[in-house]
Amino acid sequence: MSNDQTRRHFLKLSAMGLAATGTAKMTFASSATADPPQGEITVRVTAGKQRYAAASPISWGASDKRVENAIELDAGTKYQEMLGFGAAFTDAACYTFNRLSAAAREDLFHELFHPSEMGLSVCRTCMGSSDYSTEVFSYDEGEPDLEMKRFSIAHDQAYVLPMLREARKANPDMFLFSSPWSPPGWMKAGGSMLGGSMRQHYFAPYAQYFVKFLQGYAAEGVPIQAVTVQNEVDTDQDGRMPACIWAQEYEIGFVKDHLGPQLQKNGLSTKIWILDHNYNLWGRAVAELDDPDLHKYCSAIAFHGYVGGADMMTKAHEAHPEAQIYWTEGGPDYTQPDYETDWANWGQTYTQAIRNWSQSITGWNLALDEKGRPNIGPFSCGGMVTIHSQSKEITRSGQYWAFAHFSRNVRRGASRVRSTSTVQGVEHVAFQNRDGQIVLVLTNRGDAKTITLKQRTKMAALELNPASMTTLVWNE
Repeated sequence: MSNDQTRRHFLKLSAMGLAATGTAKMTFASSATADPPQGEITVRVTAGKQRYAAASPISWGASDKRVENAIELDAGTKYQEMLGFGAAFTDAACYTFNRLSAAAREDLFHELFHPSEMGLSVCRTCMGSSDYSTEVFSYDEGEPDLEMKRFSIAHDQAYVLPMLREARKANPDMFLFSSPWSPPGWMKAGGSMLGGSMRQHYFAPYAQYFVKFLQGYAAEGVPIQAVTVQNEVDTDQDGRMPACIWAQEYEIGFVKDHLGPQLQKNGLSTKIWILDHNYNLWGRAVAELDDPDLHKYCSAIAFHGYVGGADMMTKAHEAHPEAQIYWTEGGPDYTQPDYETDWANWGQTYTQAIRNWSQSITGWNLALDEKGRPNIGPFSCGGMVTIHSQSKEITRSGQYWAFAHFSRNVRRGASRVRSTSTVQGVEHVAFQNRDGQIVLVLTNRGDAKTITLKQRTKMAALELNPASMTTLVWNE
């Protein structure tokens, strides 16, 4: 996040909304002659006092082409495949989870990660400390250590790695990606993990730092599937927290001359994702992927949603349609009065990201206490869930309920499918799971509405509550 923006401002930006477009990567034969959808449509609603509550199912009827306020599905036109949904196992989140009793944590992890529940499956870890940590630390602090003889992940063995192993036990298909907020201080101009910029002559040992981190985590039973070069490459956060500026040419050189070759040399299949910063830096990501020597090691862009619009991800997709796009950070502000009820804001944000080619959505801290702690940085972020520091009571944010409408139904490998709308003020995104099941997520940030769902030769009427999210599921 750029240093002149706050996560509170992000919520304001997300409320503005942008129309999402995109060209399908594959189009099948016309579905006009295909069999109409059959059976009932199950309905889940979050609105008012309802939280992902089962509503009465609705049934298909004969289609009327003259109907207005309609959302129409075309499952024959497919876009990107989905990787999944999740949030971040920051040092702070793992510390907070670790304070629960074993039984309470087992229940919560079942709820959050088990495929039969929330099924969160694309989660982030921090390489060293972020602003949401108990202290400032890296895995190799002190005087320059070019051979990484001092490297150690001992800090993470106390509670970070145990929490990751427990989460993977609840969901063995967990996809983990890791991001550094800062290299060790001795690698940077200024000598501190707080702010500053990377020094090019330390690229070689820093690549070894990544390798040792990945090998160390794998040895602890926590393999990491992807890494980003740097969390938020374009800000030093004014020296208020672990952060590091990486010039564009530095990120290119580090990936193609050091990190990529070292991962390959050490037999590591870990993917590399570039940028890990805001929508408005899409042009930088495109320029980096334009370098063929970088592109042979990396074909993925990680985006944050704090500055710019989700349509900028479509610009990146149009320049590099072969690249994967992931949404890797965004979280609520615990000081906001709607912290527990802002699901429609998050529903809109996630819908726009997915309609602009994102293959995953990963929020910020999975869990913090009632005052957004532990926190060594300047921001007032809340957890996806709050675990009270004294009572250990667990409460769920509006972001949690927004995630439920996606993660409980959209499976890994699902394809986003075409949906079009003549309804004003309703965000929509549709998916088809590999078993043929259709999932439609609707976000209504305005007043109550009556809409019509259409697919091929059938239609169904639906009432949308004000300030609501609704998920519809049916079988083809």
